[in-house]
Amino acid sequence: MPPEKNMKSKALFITHGAVIAALYTVLTVFIAAFNLASGAIQIRISEALTILPYFTPAAIPGLFIGCLLSNIITGAAIWDVIFGSLATLIGAIGTYFLSRKVNKWLAPVPPILANTLIIPFVLTFAYGIPDGIPFLMLTVGAGEVLSCGVLGLILMLAIDPVRHKVFMPQE
Repeated sequence: MPPEKNMKSKALFITHGAVIAALYTVLTVFIAAFNLASGAIQIRISEALTILPYFTPAAIPGLFIGCLLSNIITGAAIWDVIFGSLATLIGAIGTYFLSRKVNKWLAPVPPILANTLIIPFVLTFAYGIPDGIPFLMLTVGAGEVLSCGVLGLILMLAIDPVRHKVFMPQE
């Protein structure tokens, strides 16, 4: 690949990642104003963006950085900043590989599972929420199914027909 095309490809990757990080952060801060971005019952609409690794690998660092920034801005505990962001990273990586290798309809499954398994421990140990890990898995999982499963798949269906215009192929 000629150097100028490689440079353009890197710039496009960084731009896509930065836009996704910004979108994730704005959506999280917005929903936090309604007290829905954290706690035992959370519907983080920004989690719908976790299907974006199906379209571009740039979404992986974008989602991680967006979650990290969101958790810092909304005043999350340090363990939430670390493990909440890692849950999103794990989910994004899983979406990238699972949706490409197995089936695109499985794109929301990795972030749903990662958050359902990790976040209840964060809520229990970082915030002292006494509801019990199984109950928190149920509430966090339900929120993730709504955010990633329902909203994420709607987003996927909306983007899929115009994917090459939204995520221009890297030459």
